Amino acid sequence: MTDLPANRALLPAIAAGFLVFSITLAAADILDFPSTRSDLSTEELKRVRDVTRATSNFLKAEPYETMQGGGLTSIDKVTRDIFSQPSAKLDQQQGQDFHLGNALFRKLWVSAPSSTQASDGLGPLFNARSCQSCHIRDGRGHPPEEAGAAATSMVLRLARAAVTPEEEQAVKDFHALNFPDSTYGAQLQDLAVPGLAAEGKVTVSYSEEIVTLASGEAVTLRKPHYGVSDLAYGPMGASTTFSPRIAPPMIGLGLIEAIPDADILANADPDDKKGIGIRGRAAIVRDHRTGQLALGRFGWKAQNATVRDQVADAFSADIGISTPDRPNPYGDCTAKEPQCLAMPNGVQTRLGDTEAPDPVLPLVTFYSENLAVPARRATSQPAVLNGKEMFYRSGCAACHTPKFVTRDGLKRSDGKDSPQAFQLIWPYSDFLLHDMGEGLSDGQQVGVASGRDWRTPPLWGIGLTQTVSGRQAYLHDGRARTLTEAILWHGGEAEKARNAFAGLSKDNRQALINFLESL
Repeated sequence: MTDLPANRALLPAIAAGFLVFSITLAAADILDFPSTRSDLSTEELKRVRDVTRATSNFLKAEPYETMQGGGLTSIDKVTRDIFSQPSAKLDQQQGQDFHLGNALFRKLWVSAPSSTQASDGLGPLFNARSCQSCHIRDGRGHPPEEAGAAATSMVLRLARAAVTPEEEQAVKDFHALNFPDSTYGAQLQDLAVPGLAAEGKVTVSYSEEIVTLASGEAVTLRKPHYGVSDLAYGPMGASTTFSPRIAPPMIGLGLIEAIPDADILANADPDDKKGIGIRGRAAIVRDHRTGQLALGRFGWKAQNATVRDQVADAFSADIGISTPDRPNPYGDCTAKEPQCLAMPNGVQTRLGDTEAPDPVLPLVTFYSENLAVPARRATSQPAVLNGKEMFYRSGCAACHTPKFVTRDGLKRSDGKDSPQAFQLIWPYSDFLLHDMGEGLSDGQQVGVASGRDWRTPPLWGIGLTQTVSGRQAYLHDGRARTLTEAILWHGGEAEKARNAFAGLSKDNRQALINFLESL
C-alpha cells in the first residue's frame, strides 16, 4: 500500500501557494466581470439588495424563508426520495425532459461491444456504472465503509503541480488546473471492464482526535489517512497528490448557475480589506464549451463553471463515457496503459461520434439543473430561531451567505423563459474559495485553489442527509459523521467561527444544530 507522506503533500502545496498568488494577480489584470448586475433597473436592484441583506431579527422567520429554492421549491412530503423531486415550475415539455434525464441519470452503462448498443461504452476504466451509483438518491456520497470496500461514491483525484515554465504558464492562463499522474491520469479508477485490470484501490484508515468543548463535553474527530494499494500499472508519480472527494448532493444546481457573477464577486475580499479574516476568492476557470474565462461555482474546488461542464466531466472521469464535450472514448486511460487504449469503445457511428451523443448530455444536464430544493421545516420554532441567531453571531454567515436573487430575464437555450429566473433563494453559500486550514488540506492545487482552499458548500438540504443517504458523511471526504464534527474540522479563515461554536453553551450549540437540521 502507498500512503501519502507528509512531505509529499506539503511540497506541492508550498509550490502551489506561490503559483496561486501569481494566478490571482494575473486574473485581476485580464478579467472583466461586471461589478454590478445589468439585468435589473436601479430601483429593482435596490429592492433586491434590501431583500438579500442579512437579517438582525431572530424573533420570527423571514418572509419566504421556508421556500429555500424560491418558487421552484419542492413541498413534497419528506421521504428518502425528497432530493429526487422536479422543480415546481416545469411545464409539460420540461417535465418530460426531466423524466428522460432521470432515466439516463440512473442508466447502468455496460462494456462494449454489447447487444444493447445504446448503453455500451462503459470505461474501460471507471468508478461507477451510473450517475446514481455515486449520487445516492441524488444526495451525497460517503467514504468506503470498511477496508477493501469499493469507493463507489468517493473518488480519488490525482494531480501534481506545474514543474516546467510551459506548465506554469498554462495554469496562469487558465488552460490547465493542474497536471495528471503520468500513469494513472487525473483520477484513480478502481473498476474496469472484463479483461482489463482496474488501476488499484483506495485505502483509508482513521486515527482519533479528542476535542473538548467549552461546556466540558468531549467530541471524537476521526482523522483520515489515505493511500492506494494493488496498483496494476506500476508505481505512481512521486509528486502526485491525492484528493478524496465524495459525491455532493444534486439539488438546486440550476439555481446556483442562475446567480449573477456580480453578486458572488461582491462577497469576494481576497485582500481582507474588511479586516475580519475572511478572504473569499473567486475561482477563475474556463468554460469547456466556449473556452471563455468564467466564474467557477461547481465542484469541491469550484473547478467547473456550469452544470453541463460538471456533468460532462463526471461522464468522462467517473464512468468513462464520451460526450460531445469530452469526446475521448477512453476516458482517463493514459499512454502508459496501452491495454486500456486497446479495448473496444462504445461509439456507434449511426448514432453519433461519441458514446453518449446528443441529446444524452443535454437531458442529464437539464435533470441536474432541475432537482428541487426541499422546503425547510420548523422555521418558526423558537429553538430553530435561536439556532439561526447563534449561526449568525458565531460568524458562520460570513461565508455561508444566506440568500441571493437569481438573474431576471434568464432564457433557456431554446429561447424560452428559464424556470430559474428571478427567484429568491437561500443556499447558505458564497460560492467562493476559502482557506480552511491544514486539517482539511489535501495538498492539491486546482487552478487558483490551493490545497487548503475549498468552495463554501451550500447548506440547503443538509438537514435531510440522514433521511436521503441513510447515514451522515460531511465535508469533501465524508470524514465528519455529525454536523458537530463537521464544524469542528473548520480551520483557517473559519477557525474563528469554529471556536465561537465550540465556546457556546450546550443548549445554544444544540440550537445551532437544530437550525442546520431545518435547512
